[in-house]
Amino acid sequence: MFFDVDGRGSDIFPTVYALWIVPELLPAFVLKGGEVSRFVIGGADLMFPGITVPPEGLPSFRAGEPWAVKVPGNPAPIAVGSTTMSSDEALKAGLRGKALRITHYYRDLLWESAEGCYVPNAGFFEDVVFEDPSSLQASCDSDSTDVTGETSTDHQNNQKSDGVVESLDVNELQHDSASGLMSPDDGENGAATGVTESMADLKLPDTASGNDPNDQQTLSTADIDSLLDKCLLQALHTTVKDKDLPLPGSTLWSNHVLPCRPSGITLDIKKSSYKKLSKWLQAKSTSGLISVKEDKHKKEVMLFSVNRNHADYSSFKPEKRRVEKSEQPSVQSANEVRTSKTLEVAEIYKPSVHVNAIFSAVGADPGKLFSASEATDIVFTYVEKENLVKPTNKSIVILDALLCDSLYKGAIKKGTTYPTEIHKKDLGSSFVSRMQPHHVVTRGNESVVRKGALKTIQLLTERRQGNKKVTKLSGMESFLIDAEALASELQKKFACSTSVAELPGKKGHEVLVQGGVIDDLARHLIEQYGVPKRYIEVLDKTKK
Repeated sequence: MFFDVDGRGSDIFPTVYALWIVPELLPAFVLKGGEVSRFVIGGADLMFPGITVPPEGLPSFRAGEPWAVKVPGNPAPIAVGSTTMSSDEALKAGLRGKALRITHYYRDLLWESAEGCYVPNAGFFEDVVFEDPSSLQASCDSDSTDVTGETSTDHQNNQKSDGVVESLDVNELQHDSASGLMSPDDGENGAATGVTESMADLKLPDTASGNDPNDQQTLSTADIDSLLDKCLLQALHTTVKDKDLPLPGSTLWSNHVLPCRPSGITLDIKKSSYKKLSKWLQAKSTSGLISVKEDKHKKEVMLFSVNRNHADYSSFKPEKRRVEKSEQPSVQSANEVRTSKTLEVAEIYKPSVHVNAIFSAVGADPGKLFSASEATDIVFTYVEKENLVKPTNKSIVILDALLCDSLYKGAIKKGTTYPTEIHKKDLGSSFVSRMQPHHVVTRGNESVVRKGALKTIQLLTERRQGNKKVTKLSGMESFLIDAEALASELQKKFACSTSVAELPGKKGHEVLVQGGVIDDLARHLIEQYGVPKRYIEVLDKTKK
């Protein structure tokens, strides 16, 4: 009925037979097609590309949770295992990689070791169809006779050979169980009888009780429409940033709207009055809350802007949600933790010898760093203090000796007359240009201040020997992105080889990605790492 993986009592799983008695005992992934089942019952782990994702989105799960595997249209699981990552991590990885580490599957050694205990008779398997019957026959050759007395040859003759696992009759199994179909030695296996009967009578508690006001089945169409609007407003307030726009509608739905739904709720757009995601977004665009446009090439609605002055947006108060801590933080890589943190980039300035006198005159500390707006406020405070606004034209500032030196000393050739006044609109930018530029980059709790302007990330695609394309990426250190971690992530995302090398004669590293993935790589840096578009330079040398 149950088995212990490591013998410590910490990882206990139900067997496939137990899941046939109670199919809802574990949540289950449904395979995309029956042909995938031949790999699962051959001992292979389950990959995300082989899983059917429901219309409402990927179900929520954590790393290390027990899940079952089913084939389409059949409630009887064929395997059981534990998840390798959480649902949030799976979405960040683009639903690629290993989903389930299979620990037990139909006809494996654990199944074969049940000889002498209750095992369904051959009639139970008449509806079980394998893609490769010879593989099943090979596994049966070790025992000439099964527990019901049939030979393995007869067993094989009862199987069809033109398909995959399609039907496991759970009702027949339960009927056989209730009839007490046991191995011949009932005396030695009385305990098995009790366990079988107990499992047949087991009733699982309904986790989605009808008393729960959030139950999806009790929500009317109007309630679902209202919940959709609430989740959208929550996402617009908390996770959708203007720097991330434009945003594909599917990304908005899966990465922003769905995570904002209440705990335990399955949000299905098909059960709303809109029926389709595109129609819902178009309706929100008509109301003026957002601006969307259909991409004719991708055939997908894109979110272009958010009207943050809209009445619905202004009146909505976002909920403060507690961030759930993973029970197994060691499963997350350092890169996954890093990508989950928001990137903030700010340009700041340090007073130079040219403008130190202005800062000292108004009581500001010339040793601190200032934003452009703060520096502009400093110079206008000085203008107001010294009453330098021209009386006949309020838009003109008269330059005294101190302000004139701050703006023009050393910048004007000898013999040239110094200006005596400046327009207000030019004063701020001229003053800031005389300061030393710096930038501060913050990702989570990590922050760094560097001198000079922020350098951009360089993306370059070129052809190499054999007419093969390679994409180079450099400058990622400026945005607190680790080159080794990024290379490992890109290797999994694009299913290609990557490498990291030091830049010759320069500080930093260069990531090489095999293939012409320059557009996808730029999009990945924007969506996963929050790098603003203006800081990414793209050059594709393979295009004429």
